[in-house]
Amino acid sequence: LPDGTLLQTLEGHTSIVNDVVISPDGALLVSGSMDKTIKLWSLPDGMLLRTLEGHAYGVNALVISKDGKLLVSGSGDVTILLWRLPDGRLLHTLEGHTDDVIALAISPDGTLLASNSIDGTIKLWSLPDGTLLRTLEEHAYDVNSLAINPDGKLLASGGGDYTIKLWSLPDGRLLSTLKGHTKVNDLAISPDGELLAFGCGDDTIKLWSLPDRSLL
Repeated sequence: LPDGTLLQTLEGHTSIVNDVVISPDGALLVSGSMDKTIKLWSLPDGMLLRTLEGHAYGVNALVISKDGKLLVSGSGDVTILLWRLPDGRLLHTLEGHTDDVIALAISPDGTLLASNSIDGTIKLWSLPDGTLLRTLEEHAYDVNSLAINPDGKLLASGGGDYTIKLWSLPDGRLLSTLKGHTKVNDLAISPDGELLAFGCGDDTIKLWSLPDRSLL
């Protein structure tokens, strides 16, 4: 960046790569694949450091904690795995979802993990121990995406029921439901916490003002 020159292509996975995340210090790239593995690559040279194996099915989602010490992965085997970085040691296996885990988010202070699934639920877990705190069940269908705002007090979720729901954290109280969309495929909250962007099934990206809950 910013000119878009291709610097390197990283090869090693044997199936579709579903998610890629970069550590906060920019020294590590982590990729998850349908080949059931997670690969850790050094940056900027792109050297493969190690391959993590633990999931029984494809890896759908990855997230790294803000301090760069914890990697979380979600899979089609319905489990969530917690890994220590940078050595890749498996710390905990979280079980509770009944279908594919497809999105993950960690609060800025690193004490809360949110996960969502095709089973239509969102689960909140304490970190680093992985205790299940509560299950949020207001979505009518699968939940596709999650985002936590910068102060860690608000969780946004989008799903196949054509809604976006805003939740209070850490208590999981439903604050509001934003309607009038097609299927919500992905969410992001701006660094100042003022703007919610999401990609929809109608080939559009919509922008919402979070303070006044209005479509911009």
